[in-house]
Amino acid sequence: MSLIYRLASRNLFQDRLRFVATIIGIVFSIVLVTIQLGLYLSFERMVTTMIDHAPADLWIVPLGTKCFEDPSLLDEHDRDHALSVQGVAEAIPVVIGFTQWTVPSGGTTPVFIIGSDASKTGLHPWNFVAGNLETLSTPHAVAVDRTYFGRLGITKIGDTTEIRDQKAQVTAITAGIRSFTTTPYVFTALEPAQVYMGSGPNKVSYFLINVSPKANIDHVRAQLLEHLSKVEVLTPDEFRDRSRSFWLFGTGAGAALFAGALLGIIVGTVIVAQTLYSSTKDHLIEFATLRAIGSSSVYIHKIIICQALLSATIGFSLAAAISLIIVKSTAETALPIVMTPELTAGLFLLTVFMCVASALSAIVQVIRIDPAKVFNQ
Repeated sequence: MSLIYRLASRNLFQDRLRFVATIIGIVFSIVLVTIQLGLYLSFERMVTTMIDHAPADLWIVPLGTKCFEDPSLLDEHDRDHALSVQGVAEAIPVVIGFTQWTVPSGGTTPVFIIGSDASKTGLHPWNFVAGNLETLSTPHAVAVDRTYFGRLGITKIGDTTEIRDQKAQVTAITAGIRSFTTTPYVFTALEPAQVYMGSGPNKVSYFLINVSPKANIDHVRAQLLEHLSKVEVLTPDEFRDRSRSFWLFGTGAGAALFAGALLGIIVGTVIVAQTLYSSTKDHLIEFATLRAIGSSSVYIHKIIICQALLSATIGFSLAAAISLIIVKSTAETALPIVMTPELTAGLFLLTVFMCVASALSAIVQVIRIDPAKVFNQ
């Protein structure tokens, strides 16, 4: 095995410019795939971040709701009907929707309001870096994420502005609660949210249903559907799947990210295949000599595959280092790139597969070698 490695490394490193071109191709390919898949994972998580943090066994949503951000409305009287169902412990109203934030320095910017009763269990902000949930119970109080300070024109707790011509004061600041639409989330209590949205005091977006400890969720769900009209009752998993399906595939965003990743794989494979093919072609006499002295085709194929594995290991190591730098540099941005251990392992296997598959073109060339060719030189 050591001799195979020695022959493979010498073939690979003999032409340094060609070797550098191979590594650049692999690095470019893997970094591109990492960015595209990292964005996909980030997008996938951010699409359902509110559903993930909502303490609910079931969601009552307007009929035909496509995703969490769908700004349809329910009548708040439906809450009484929901609470009348045996097994329902809580029916928590939530108000969401887009509105306009007045930037103190001038102009306006769209924001996404999320309102829930701050004194009860509901959809509230998390990861506080200043202030706390209790402050949202005060009049005109809102919580924002520090990621959007520049967009909102604020810098600290106590800053005031207007939302839809109504006063708002920042009383809490969070870190890492980012919207995949890049529209800032603004948390507030239920009543102010209804005012900021102009939806009226008897209109809400969702009801978060928590069932009693001994109640059967499926039975409660069926009873809710009987008592309520023009609504859907979804489990958190169903709501997550629906939101992901809409944003990732219904809008074409997921297809675009996958297309970019596929392009990276194709580019890397072509570059590596071309390099390995050229390297093998330049060493046909050496391979013919090995055949002439009795080396089997399998032995020569191992040399070529070893070249491919060396290229994969070196290229992936450099690509992983560059990708980690990119991940860290985007960590505090509106759309961070996510890198998980599973993705890293998958990318390494992808690199190995890409390089080994590229080696097939070189192996085909070696198979055609006539051992007698060495005696004609």
